[in-house]
Amino acid sequence: MADAGDAGGAGGAYIPDMAQEHDRRSLLSLAAAGIAGAALWGCRSAPAAAAERFPVQMSDAAWRKKLGDQAWAVLRHESTERPFSSPLNDEHRAGTFACKGCAQPAFSSKTKFESGTGWPSFYAPLPRAVATRVDGSLMMQRTEVHCSRCGGHLGHVFDDGPKPTGKRYCMNGVAMTFRAG
Repeated sequence: MADAGDAGGAGGAYIPDMAQEHDRRSLLSLAAAGIAGAALWGCRSAPAAAAERFPVQMSDAAWRKKLGDQAWAVLRHESTERPFSSPLNDEHRAGTFACKGCAQPAFSSKTKFESGTGWPSFYAPLPRAVATRVDGSLMMQRTEVHCSRCGGHLGHVFDDGPKPTGKRYCMNGVAMTFRAG
């Protein structure tokens, strides 16, 4: 007599083994849940620079009160503003772009360029104004840029910028202020 999973029994008709089908579904469901869990873990929002110490420090509630919801989400919780939403993207006057969290000058308008990405972009920061660390939050490795004074998340740096550095510091406009001059 043929097995239930063989094509030989009952006139050559295929009778699936329900135990095998159940095990396969369980395995696929478990694999899908694992992938979804890893993706959600990678996309979590974490406080900016939690393990580092910076000269300017405040409680999370004090930062939120000072910055407002949008800037607080970016600077303190590494969120990202929508592209083309910042007025600083279209700022072309001579001056300085500073961290909105602590007012530390971060970028000169002399290094700003039009990247077409929808975020203010620069090819170099001011000396000692920013620091970087590896960011693996979107299941890929990027280099995160933060203020060296308060640890506020400013954006990311990429290796596809113009000369002389070849870098593109892609910054969130809501995380910065601009002072003409």
